Amino acid sequence: MEERGECSASKPSDEIWAKLVPSDSRYSDVEIRSDEKVISSEISATSNDKHSWCKIVRNSDLCSATMENKSPNTVLVDGAELCSDDTIIIKDGSKIIPGPDREGLFSYIFHIMSSPETCQRQLKICVNVEHAKCCICLNIWHDVVTVAPCLHNFCNGCFSEWLRRSKEKRPSVLCPQCRAVVQFVGKNHFLRTIAEDMLRADSSLQRSDDEIVLLNAYASVRSNLVIGSGKRNRKRAYTPLDNQTDGTDHQCAQCVTEVSGFCCNQNTVHLQCQACGGMMPSRTGFGVPQYCSGCDRPFCGTYWHALGVTGNGSYPVCSQETLRPVSEHSISRIPLVAHEKNLHEQNITDSCIRQMGRTLQDVISEWIAKLDNKEIDTARMMLNHAENITAGTFLCCDCYQKLVSFLLYWFRISIPKYLLPPDASAREDCWYGYACRTQHRSEEHARKRNHVCRPTRGSNV
Repeated sequence: MEERGECSASKPSDEIWAKLVPSDSRYSDVEIRSDEKVISSEISATSNDKHSWCKIVRNSDLCSATMENKSPNTVLVDGAELCSDDTIIIKDGSKIIPGPDREGLFSYIFHIMSSPETCQRQLKICVNVEHAKCCICLNIWHDVVTVAPCLHNFCNGCFSEWLRRSKEKRPSVLCPQCRAVVQFVGKNHFLRTIAEDMLRADSSLQRSDDEIVLLNAYASVRSNLVIGSGKRNRKRAYTPLDNQTDGTDHQCAQCVTEVSGFCCNQNTVHLQCQACGGMMPSRTGFGVPQYCSGCDRPFCGTYWHALGVTGNGSYPVCSQETLRPVSEHSISRIPLVAHEKNLHEQNITDSCIRQMGRTLQDVISEWIAKLDNKEIDTARMMLNHAENITAGTFLCCDCYQKLVSFLLYWFRISIPKYLLPPDASAREDCWYGYACRTQHRSEEHARKRNHVCRPTRGSNV
């Protein structure tokens, strides 16, 4: 039995805008000429009967399409299972397998015939390159930050140097573009993604490596900063934490009085704690960590504890436990984010630890030591500065749970199969391993296949 593709459409056209290229070179490409095509295939080599197994609709961006499963069988698209009548976005290079449970089927690669210039023209229509440039260096934003209330955007390094020089010369910081007083600055991850896409689309816009190194050296905005504007009572920028407060404009303890020889002045840049919403001065070279190394967010507990400051109604201070060295954290249960949130795999790991007569904390301590000794590949660690994280690194509670989840993956793949529960050791590995998306929505699939393994198919191989 073989799977051969044909297409039908209500609006034929002479232009071929896409193809389905079969993995078996003995068969011809399936050419797609109209904006909406139904793909049909022969049921067997000895029969003229055909069945419709998918519909492909061209999207308005000209660089992608929407595929609908028209067959009763499951279709695999880039590793994701597409049930009957479900739809999914496919792009140039998407791998499509008409049905995983039928022998004789081969895969197709979806190929868009549109030239790269078509996609670039579409990009330039949506975003004008001139609107994505920093007015200080006149280049595309690098690590873009946004200032408020004027909402102009700059390179992190460019604005950080502007901020440093402004604090030396005047009591307030003015926007380099419109000269409005800047009260707040923070990283803009949405615009950063747009800038990166533009650089990939047009390599001539990219800076030299030396320029990037210099900008990164200047960059000092690691999280949201509240900048003094001449008023002693500094209001903080709005965040979701505002919904949980009593409406008080929180101050920094060192704005109120001198503590350990330091008192804030009108030029002091402030950080807002991501745990309690309180304020603290941004101090470099002080020797006490103010940021989590895993997410670059500020937390005030360690800073104020080092100064012996406790919170009150005017200035909240969070617990020292919100930011601690990895070695000082403790954990008694497997985090919900472990094993890509696959509860079945979490239960297997918990069972293995108990069967060994160990505790979760014992296992994590052992693997932190392996991390310190560079015995673990940190490529999949979902934390910033992963290559530099050790037992002495300061992490917030959320990032510590991500670290624990990463270490539990290595613990599991190191366990011999005979130490796993019988029903777990008998399973075959899922093709898509830890990257499988079906494991989250199908309990049967999560139980049937092992997902604590590396992918052998899909885009994550």
